[in-house]
Amino acid sequence: MLILENILLAFHSLRANKMRSLLTMLGIIIGIASVIAIMTLGDSLSKSVTDSMSSMGANNVTVGLQQKSTTTEVTGSGMTFSFGPRMTKMQEKDYVTEEMLSDLKTRYAHSIEGYSLSENIGSGTAQHGAKYAYVNAEGVNDANLKNLDLTLLAGRFLTERDQKEGRKVVLVSDLLVKNMFDGNSMEALEQTVDILFKNRYYTYTIVGVYQYEESSMGFSSTSEEDTETMMYLPLKTAKDQNHNTMGYSQFTILTASGVSASEFCDTVETYMNQKYYSDNNSFEISAMSMESIVKSMTEMLSTVALVIAAIAGISLLVGGIGVMNIMLVSITERTREIGTRKALGATNGSIRLQFIMEAIVLCLIGGALGILLGIGIAAVATKMMGYAVSPSVNGILISVSFSVFIGVFFGYYPANKAAKLHPIEALRYE
Repeated sequence: MLILENILLAFHSLRANKMRSLLTMLGIIIGIASVIAIMTLGDSLSKSVTDSMSSMGANNVTVGLQQKSTTTEVTGSGMTFSFGPRMTKMQEKDYVTEEMLSDLKTRYAHSIEGYSLSENIGSGTAQHGAKYAYVNAEGVNDANLKNLDLTLLAGRFLTERDQKEGRKVVLVSDLLVKNMFDGNSMEALEQTVDILFKNRYYTYTIVGVYQYEESSMGFSSTSEEDTETMMYLPLKTAKDQNHNTMGYSQFTILTASGVSASEFCDTVETYMNQKYYSDNNSFEISAMSMESIVKSMTEMLSTVALVIAAIAGISLLVGGIGVMNIMLVSITERTREIGTRKALGATNGSIRLQFIMEAIVLCLIGGALGILLGIGIAAVATKMMGYAVSPSVNGILISVSFSVFIGVFFGYYPANKAAKLHPIEALRYE
């Protein structure tokens, strides 16, 4: 009951000095708003990046060739540096072949569902009459296309026959159709387009139109007419166009359900390096999983946001000093009130509690306003950057706890000073 009475007294005191209370809370409001805004921005960015990278296949293993490190040097301080040979051009014997992929799948049949394979042709300009669009062409196999999880708007996906025969058929985005066929997807089907790659034209037939989705990794100021979208064609078609008969420098393993991608990376590296690349002096197999990349990225973003928030939190100390200052002024102004209460039997503890509760209420109100302001700022900022706002629950809990701590810490000294006042001297105070 005593706590409730003290809270009501605190609100009465704040109402009696509205402007002074608001100015005192300003430091708390700014400090809390800064911390909340930064942590919310950090969480929103982290969630957006994580979702974007997870959609690429968090349980997939990307395997590629890298230069071997041949020389290791240890400095006097104990730091180790590895030096590899000069960057050498890959030879036919260095590439991962279809036979190697088949062997790996046989060896780990229960862990591997399939391979996502691709062959990038590069950027080009698609033309149909006087109209044009920019594309980035990539040959994909069935597993890669399925893993992309495209939304088909018209036509069909690439078929097994397209893949085997290396047909010159393509999947294009609805943005390309908008630029070249006035947005009519049905009209675009079975139409041929000429695409300029490295000063040479290639002709393809459109068999499907997919829905273009802008990357959630950020926003672009490029107009729709100048936006480059992906164009997908059969893997064999792309390899034939690139005259690639050697194999793959990179591929993605689609792991089976329940397989830890991070652990499987080591297994793949060890097996392939020991069996196929132990005698290769220039290249070796390196594997990484999207799961580990997502985890590292999330931890890095969270750490950066926390450090920046901690720096912003310094302003809370300034706000706390302001609270202490106003409480000392309040005690001076209310010395006779304190003397009267003590003369009527109020204990030192009840006087101390009264002023501590007043400081806590002051900080909590400032904290609440700061939380609302911080979320508002973060919402506007994330919307401008093209991310979905994700309020930081941890930031809110930390801010509320810190508000209470500031109230107790910076309110204790003035409250203790008030509690120690002698009732006779307090009543004599003018």
